[in-house]
Amino acid sequence: MTVAASVSSPDVQRSTDSGIYITIHGHFYQPPRENPYLNAIERQESAAPFHDWNARIHHECYRPNAFSRIERHDGKIVKIVNNYEYMSFNMGPTLLSWMEFHDRDTYQAILDADKRSADRLNGHGNAIAQVYNHIILPLANWRDKLTQIRWGKADFKSRFGRDPEGMWLAETAVDYETLEALVLEGIKFIVLAPSQAQRCRPMPTKDNPNPAWEEVGGAQIDPNRPYRCYLRRHNNTKGNVSELGQFHLPPDTDAYIDVFFYDGPISRDMGFGDLLGSSHNFAKRLSQAVRNDNRPHQMVSVATDGETFGHHKHFTEKTLSYAFVEEFPKRGWTVTNYAHYLSLFQPTYEAELKSVTAWSCAHGVDRWQGGCTCGGEGSGYQQLWRRPLRESLNWLRDRLATVYVDIGRKYFNDPWEARDRYIEVLQYSLRDNIPDLSPILEKFFEQQCGNKVTSSAQRIDALRLLEMQRHALLMFTSCGWFFEELSRPETVQILRYAARAIELAADVAGVLLEDEFIHRMAKAPSNLAEFKDGEGVYRKQVITNRISLAQVAAQYALSSTLGNYGRSQQIYCYQIQQQDYQLQRIGSMSLAIGQIHLTSRITQESVSYIFAVLHLGGDDFHCCIQPFTGRREYEEIKATLFKTLKQANTAAVILAMASTFSGEQFSLHHLFAEERHRILQMLADETLTRLDQLYEQVYRDNYGILISFRRDDLPVPPELQVAADIVLNNRLTEELKKLETGTSLPNVGLDAVAIEAINLGCKFTHVEDAKILEKYILRQIQELSKIQDLHEKGLFDRLNQIEEALAISDRLNLKLNLNLSQEAFLNYLFKRIAPQCVLARQILDLESVEKQPIHIEINLCEGISNLELHQLINTASKLGIATEAWLHA
Repeated sequence: MTVAASVSSPDVQRSTDSGIYITIHGHFYQPPRENPYLNAIERQESAAPFHDWNARIHHECYRPNAFSRIERHDGKIVKIVNNYEYMSFNMGPTLLSWMEFHDRDTYQAILDADKRSADRLNGHGNAIAQVYNHIILPLANWRDKLTQIRWGKADFKSRFGRDPEGMWLAETAVDYETLEALVLEGIKFIVLAPSQAQRCRPMPTKDNPNPAWEEVGGAQIDPNRPYRCYLRRHNNTKGNVSELGQFHLPPDTDAYIDVFFYDGPISRDMGFGDLLGSSHNFAKRLSQAVRNDNRPHQMVSVATDGETFGHHKHFTEKTLSYAFVEEFPKRGWTVTNYAHYLSLFQPTYEAELKSVTAWSCAHGVDRWQGGCTCGGEGSGYQQLWRRPLRESLNWLRDRLATVYVDIGRKYFNDPWEARDRYIEVLQYSLRDNIPDLSPILEKFFEQQCGNKVTSSAQRIDALRLLEMQRHALLMFTSCGWFFEELSRPETVQILRYAARAIELAADVAGVLLEDEFIHRMAKAPSNLAEFKDGEGVYRKQVITNRISLAQVAAQYALSSTLGNYGRSQQIYCYQIQQQDYQLQRIGSMSLAIGQIHLTSRITQESVSYIFAVLHLGGDDFHCCIQPFTGRREYEEIKATLFKTLKQANTAAVILAMASTFSGEQFSLHHLFAEERHRILQMLADETLTRLDQLYEQVYRDNYGILISFRRDDLPVPPELQVAADIVLNNRLTEELKKLETGTSLPNVGLDAVAIEAINLGCKFTHVEDAKILEKYILRQIQELSKIQDLHEKGLFDRLNQIEEALAISDRLNLKLNLNLSQEAFLNYLFKRIAPQCVLARQILDLESVEKQPIHIEINLCEGISNLELHQLINTASKLGIATEAWLHA
């Protein structure tokens, strides 16, 4: 059949408003894992093959939800959905800080999703704020409550560009004082578990001024409506004055906060059952929660850890995507968020909460202060360590607060306001991509200190005080109590924060708190004999991992002998400026002597060091570090050591270093683990280069023998096969790297290596080979997107390069990760091609009605030939993309 240019599309049945609103909330959070001294996460072997758990969970969950795939029955991608655009979510500030640095694309996709959801929902975005450090607010004092909420709000606004309407409480832990703090800070609503409600009733009206209360303490509250929680003090023996002597709200206040209670059974089945295995079953289960009581509107709301979608339950982000764009709309449901629903329907019921509760503890908040076994079930471990840990940290918090106020009033107009506003500095100082913090610090000190801080020494002490308080908040991160044993990484991490706060108190005020803290921690029993108690954990896992400025200087010094560092270098959160440097070699010995100036980006404290490093080959390093005291002494040391080096006597050089330096001595063993591993790899690479040359010789000398073995179908001697594998892997990598410098495909050298490898039965094992091809394909798509005017040759050239690269990967059996390329190509098709394909969409729609292909004699797309369109479809198919997605856009 031949058709004309104007073809009518069949009518598409559109969903109608059913009065049912669906909200899926994901609580996305990772505990802070940064080394307190480096502001960086070190390698975590348990997360292998990824660098750390943030990276692993990001790969499995956070990124897949930003680019979730809806796939056809054959696995080809039909559409890519940003789940954050449809789900309500909170994302912890510490997690977003990590993501902003490590995957800017996903980070931006999350911010964009909030904007698009706000555009769709009358200005109400999907994102809500979170308590900054994920501390259990009912167990925090009033000042810490306020700081956590204020920091969470400020971080949210700096990222999403708007004030938050709601806030997620860590573990949904809440009491009435926490509600007061939230109300005072302008938070409109929170989300809680149904078990946290005590009773509810319809809102009083003129006709019914005193409706009866209904007891719902057994998680019996109706979760399909919002509730208003007034902050009246019913039967509350606590006065209006907190332990800090501050008034919050009067007893007869009309203040309130709105509360959503998620559907408990469905949320539980999402997190712990198999409900997310099917979008259809998921939607069907949600439909069973709809109340058939003739109410004109209702919300079905569920909430769970965001990591459920992809990490705890692999690929379930796809279940969400299909539900959002297919299952829910065809039922007439409106996908919304809490703020949008509140803007449409104000609460008609009020609720009162139980006194102190959380969603992950059946005993209030005892899980984080001792007194219950939540989290230890089935482990056989006792949980008696939790209360002494809480009491020790509370004692430390109060002592640190005294230090902060006593010293802080010398520097700050109001020490507690300065702490609250310190988030304005942290938003920049904790980022590695901010080259100059001076303007931010100038503004902060001007506003918070006035004329009290005038010298650099005073600024350093002021920042030390604020850092002391930051770590005092970090040490209450809820994860420290969540699991079954005191010596787990989560608890060790909060103890490291405590140790850093103790250290800063000593630096800035000369107050020594560590011995008393260790004494108190000894009351916390460990389940493991190797630690015995909290003192053992602290001494073996905390004190031993401290890092000094001299150690940072040693890191620079040792790496410099391998030509690894320049005159200006950032090592984690420290900036190093080289003042002088000289390196001399005699035989296998290398001696480097230098002077550097080291500055902390966070506290601005700085120190100048001189160093000498003797490298005897391999991993044998001898390093001496001491503070710089003057140019004369430094030059004398340098002259003495280089003179001794000329004797070519190793022992004499080592003795001279020991006698001329009065500071600390370091070897490779003393460096940060990750930096040590990197140096060892560099040293190993030198040896591997020499071995590669030997393998190349073995391969050339025995090539004929190898061919003979293969021709006669005999087992190749493993030594010869290894030589062939290594040589051809190296050659393949060398040829592929030419693609990074402008070479295009086909590549004769690459083809020759492939043929040779196939003939010799070699396997390609270099991980970087696949990555080179992945980047090459992505680069071709990016270049294609830049072409303003489509023309046949330019289009075909790029598409041909993509297909050539895919063919090579198949030929060499290289497993490519095409996620980025698929996303980029689909985006290109949607933006540049789909809008021009009106006729193509009409033809496809008509074909689906006629049940037969329709032959045409005109171009399907305006400004693009059918030949070009066919090539685009063909390349998309090879990339694993089903083209009807964009033709029907």
